[in-house]
Amino acid sequence: MSRLSLDRLEKRYGDTVAVGSVSLDIAEGELVVLLGPSGCGKTTTLRMVAGFIDATAGDVRLDGASILALPPHRREMGLVFQSYALFPHLTVARNIAFGLEMRGTPRPARDARVAEMLRLTRLESLADRLPRNLSGGQQQRVALARALAINPRVLLLDEPLSNLDAALRADVGRDIRLLQRASGLTTIMVTHDQDEAMAMADRLVVMKDGFVQQTGTQEEVYERPATPFVAGFIGRANMLGGALSDGIFAVEDTTLHLAGRYAATGPATLALRPERLSLGPPGPAVPGSVAGTVELASYLGAIREHLVRIGPDRRIVVRDATAGPARLHHAGESVAVRWGVDAERLFDAAEMPLMDLNPPGWSVKPGHSRLDAIQQQQ
Repeated sequence: MSRLSLDRLEKRYGDTVAVGSVSLDIAEGELVVLLGPSGCGKTTTLRMVAGFIDATAGDVRLDGASILALPPHRREMGLVFQSYALFPHLTVARNIAFGLEMRGTPRPARDARVAEMLRLTRLESLADRLPRNLSGGQQQRVALARALAINPRVLLLDEPLSNLDAALRADVGRDIRLLQRASGLTTIMVTHDQDEAMAMADRLVVMKDGFVQQTGTQEEVYERPATPFVAGFIGRANMLGGALSDGIFAVEDTTLHLAGRYAATGPATLALRPERLSLGPPGPAVPGSVAGTVELASYLGAIREHLVRIGPDRRIVVRDATAGPARLHHAGESVAVRWGVDAERLFDAAEMPLMDLNPPGWSVKPGHSRLDAIQQQQ
């Protein structure tokens, strides 16, 4: 196991910043996922680590020693590509053995290592097959076995599940995660799929336009997003742009009464998670509510989903578990959308998170103003 550090790693193409000053410490045996949309710089970062792209600035260190000047084949890294990159004329066993052959590993040791990788990836019965006779999931396991066979110090995974159909992704993703944990390999994975990232990572690095937006565990980036982009990209969120003033969030001609209390005023962005919202009968405006009309109601098995119009051109999505006590509402039904303070994620004009100022135990009773509640606490 090895520690990997990226120190202000940067890649520029002329005046264009592809990757801007990425710093990251990856612990021994940790799986870190670089996550973001296409063009965010995640693959360029991975390729600089692998040595396929020269860095403009910064450093890559393995166990404290710089490897930036080393060619890819001397960085002791195993790579699994999006396209698998298997040799079509070689059997499964020969594909797995390829890296060992290139390193001059003696035949007995090579055969033993290939047999071990075949067992580890459950490919023993397929050892003599050619790649064209394998399924996508099987090809992915061969690529992974080949990467692991050389005993790499670091494993690099470039969109490893993107060529698999939806039914296989979860299964193969679990296989990769179990193999990575069993081998204790320090790993960087690149993906644009947040579900894959959430399921597999120890930590997430969310990127946008070449820069890191936030680094943290799945819970941290989901529950406490650092920017509106992270709030909208991780999970699903209703993103509303408007203006904040005295607990009222105005979105054009729509008024949302916030559950929290915020010191800031002016332009802001509000993120509301669909699963943190609930529907109730219409009534007087209370903190954490907005009036609306159901436009669509869908039963999706484990969840119900409602599309609620809260303004002439403004809709939000509400989700709840079908196992719960709520019911499926009808299109055209008037409702109140309600939420608690923990559902609100508010950002100012500079995209900085705004903190709720409510002290513990602070609450606003229906029919009372925030001023009433504050005075009651004093």
